[in-house]
Amino acid sequence: MAASALPVGMLSPHVTRSPTPLSRLSAIGVALTRRELEALVPAGGGWQECEVDNHGADAGRWPAALVRPSALVCAWLDEARARTSVRGHWSCSITQLEQAPSPWGQPMWQAKDQHGRVVAQAPVVVVAAALGSLDLIKSSRPASDPDGLPLRPVKGQLSLAALQGRPFSPRPQRNQGVFVPCYEDSAMPPSWPARVWTMGSTYDRGVDNRDITDEAHLRNGASLSQLNPQAAQHLETERLAGRLMGWAEVRCASLDRLPLVGALPDIQVGSQTPATSTGKRRHPPLGNMPRRAGLYTLCALGSRGLSLATLCGQTLARQLEGEPDDLDPDLMDALDPARFAWRRMRRQLPVAA
Repeated sequence: MAASALPVGMLSPHVTRSPTPLSRLSAIGVALTRRELEALVPAGGGWQECEVDNHGADAGRWPAALVRPSALVCAWLDEARARTSVRGHWSCSITQLEQAPSPWGQPMWQAKDQHGRVVAQAPVVVVAAALGSLDLIKSSRPASDPDGLPLRPVKGQLSLAALQGRPFSPRPQRNQGVFVPCYEDSAMPPSWPARVWTMGSTYDRGVDNRDITDEAHLRNGASLSQLNPQAAQHLETERLAGRLMGWAEVRCASLDRLPLVGALPDIQVGSQTPATSTGKRRHPPLGNMPRRAGLYTLCALGSRGLSLATLCGQTLARQLEGEPDDLDPDLMDALDPARFAWRRMRRQLPVAA
């Protein structure tokens, strides 16, 4: 979630030689996010249109946009306040989810703080806390199996500095990281220059700290040297002069690098698959996997948050409202939080004849 504080990110498709679930989801998601930006965020005050030169396997020039994610998040919150009765509990740490009976018959999920106090309650809860989602989900059932939701930390560090004079490139360049030669934003938070260049970010699997390091700056510089040697030399000059700035955050990624969107599986019930008359056990289709009542998640967007957040949010909203899915069935399966537990069940259980 803290990745929404990124100074500037790239909104562009995930291009592959042949379609993959991620490239298909990205193509849909980029168009949806672009529509949201055009409707809710003024150009130049949170995003700007551009093109990006891709180098490597997906070489070519592609339409894109540079986006300050917090601008879109704030616009969504403003829209929610204007159209709904949503109530925010800011700067409040939730450490436990617990299901409790209610006078209305339907059990209520209670969100509790570190002192055990109920902060909010509702019949439906969506856990969307990035890497912190796993601890919250485990708190709802302490004996739950963490391998059923394999979430992994991936640290990323961005290198950036104020842009003085002309950019080193007419448009962004991408290969091992993205070089943004110029991003101007009239509403940039005061902690950042209003006109910057950036390079990054790194992709450190298994690292869950937010330390800004010279070593990561040097790796960004090495990647930049393959894209624009003059800009890479400037990065090193700024680093040695103490003017190079950094931003680091921990992404949440799943084992297959696809998001988790939807109702969480009830692994305890799913593992108790009844035996058939032949003594073998049947495993249900993924869509029939038992679910935790009223417990949903949206997490593990990895490094594709700008591309996938709008799509995942709309997909989850349709599920909650009982509306038909917009996505192809195989893409819904690719997002299903139950997929990991289901695959393990398929490996462990013999198929009935």
